[in-house]
Amino acid sequence: MSRIGKQPVAIPAGVTVTADGNAVTVKGKLGELSRVFQKGITVTVENGQVLVSRADDSRMQKSCHGLSRTLVKNMIEGVANGYKKALSIEGTGFKAVLQGTKLSLSLGFASPKEYAIPEGIKVTVDPNGLVVNVEGIEKELVGEAAARIRSYYPAEPYKGKGIKYVGEQIRRKQGKTVA
Repeated sequence: MSRIGKQPVAIPAGVTVTADGNAVTVKGKLGELSRVFQKGITVTVENGQVLVSRADDSRMQKSCHGLSRTLVKNMIEGVANGYKKALSIEGTGFKAVLQGTKLSLSLGFASPKEYAIPEGIKVTVDPNGLVVNVEGIEKELVGEAAARIRSYYPAEPYKGKGIKYVGEQIRRKQGKTVA
């Protein structure tokens, strides 16, 4: 039995979970999420808890058991509290500007990089244009959006300029020395 998969997920106040076999819908104060899991994975709601079980001990069922439980937990956490990632921009002349549904990043290239903000994601930029906040209820979308924005210019190890997550440690290198 999967150690993670057999643990029940507590349902906080203000969140409703409906399960129909392998389909789950979670509603909360921030929105609604639904997902259909693989055949053989069964989700049930009992006594204010969500239980995930599998039909047999095949390799595929074992591998999806813990994953399905974690996905349900992330859905509940997302509609209750939401997810947020903060990105920091460092470098001379580097900044971000929000233009409607696009994020324009000036990163020292000939033209600014444009990122189209996906549906269900809220992006905010501080007044200086040096901190970008990515928020949403779906953990996968928030993480993917933040990673794509960061991929335009990841922080480099010599001067540390580029885009990095707030709190991320960039390992610095010394650079060339003249003999």
